[in-house]
Amino acid sequence: MKAGDCMPNGLEITKAAIDEFKEIQEYMASAKKENATETYAKLKRKYLSLKAVLNVAGVNLTDIDEMKE
Repeated sequence: MKAGDCMPNGLEITKAAIDEFKEIQEYMASAKKENATETYAKLKRKYLSLKAVLNVAGVNLTDIDEMKE
């Protein structure tokens, strides 16, 4: 890391994870609609990983978790 480079803070990391969580859910909904079962299964693994990270970070997923899995 060079002088002047900034490390992302916890809030920036959490926001990025939330954004990715929302995006994964959009892809999951599309995969489910298209009956793309393999794609859905791969996305679900990513979804569950992000959900775990966000839970550890203390993010309340009630309003943003559309899949509820």
